[in-house]
Amino acid sequence: MTEPDIDTVAAKLRHQLAEQLAATGWLRSPAWRAAVEAVPRHEFVPRFYVETDAPGLTTWVPVTPELVGLDKWLRQAYADETLITQFDGCEIDWADPQPISNAHPTSSSTLPTLVVRMLEDLQVEDDMTVMELGTGTGYSTALMCHRLGADRVLSVETDPEVASRARDALTSCGYRPRLRVGDGLLGADGSAPSDRTIATMGVRSIPAAWVRQTRPGGLIVATLRGWMRSLGLVRLTVEDEHTAHGRFLSSDPSFMIARQQDAPESLGMLPSSDEGTTRHTRYGPELLTKPDSGFVAQLALPHARSFSMPGDDGTMSTYVLDARNDAFAVLTPDGEGWSVRQGGPVLLWDAVEQALALWHAAGPAEFGLTVTPDAQRVWLGAPGGPSWRLPA
Repeated sequence: MTEPDIDTVAAKLRHQLAEQLAATGWLRSPAWRAAVEAVPRHEFVPRFYVETDAPGLTTWVPVTPELVGLDKWLRQAYADETLITQFDGCEIDWADPQPISNAHPTSSSTLPTLVVRMLEDLQVEDDMTVMELGTGTGYSTALMCHRLGADRVLSVETDPEVASRARDALTSCGYRPRLRVGDGLLGADGSAPSDRTIATMGVRSIPAAWVRQTRPGGLIVATLRGWMRSLGLVRLTVEDEHTAHGRFLSSDPSFMIARQQDAPESLGMLPSSDEGTTRHTRYGPELLTKPDSGFVAQLALPHARSFSMPGDDGTMSTYVLDARNDAFAVLTPDGEGWSVRQGGPVLLWDAVEQALALWHAAGPAEFGLTVTPDAQRVWLGAPGGPSWRLPA
């Protein structure tokens, strides 16, 4: 008895993936389901890395047909997982791929759940045009080509090697969208404004070019993020070439941050043990990683980063540092609570506590974003409510 050929197995796996995505509630429309069932994701990820669950340093292992066998590679290609295709902006040596640790993923095929969620949230109609920022492997580009027609899809990728592989994969699958290599934060100057704009990279604020290059009444779907965590998925309606507004759809989704906006390598100077003033605080460092309070803390600390390390006596402290101005906050266990030592031109932990107080006082309320020529503000409840300015 002969083994089923790769196309037959892949078609079955695509159907199973579509069933799984529909069951989650994110894949809702027949047109996007047809795209998921038609586009061969394995063609866009012939080789990739997946994260292991081993303790210690985060480690990724290579997956290719030669290393794990055709069947396992194919099933992994259609798993609802993010598949990493590049680290630290460098090409992978696929002649001798090895496990990778202590690295920073810089290109991937995003987990299909998030891909289809964003495409559904884009609210496209048959005759619309889409500008995509971040071609990546080209898989999401192909889904849009299948849904709308390749001539209605424009995609921009900053990395020439990544763009070249995506072009080859798209062409081999019969899709020929308009592809550009360039800085995605600048959009695609010279093209007519798009009806919809979608970004598959995280940004600290919405680039002005995206607003300008989306027609009035059009939508922008993107993920905002900071240097500590993601702020989540936002959908904006464009009012004019300088103004847009909308609400956050979720605080969960996250993309790799745009390379041009990545955090500086230096975390800043560690404060000496006698710097700053110390007081009790009701909040410990766990609030920085919780979904809701972490979102609020990121708004309050747009330029900060945090990490933990033991002191001379072995006590673990959490440092929150702002490399721009050397402001710091150090959180240390204090009996059953916490103490915070702060210093610098801005009292970082005071800013977090004030933001949390505003959030708690508002009760159940959604967050939104308003983009104007002068500033971008995330607001709570309504545009006139408490707000925090995003970094330019």
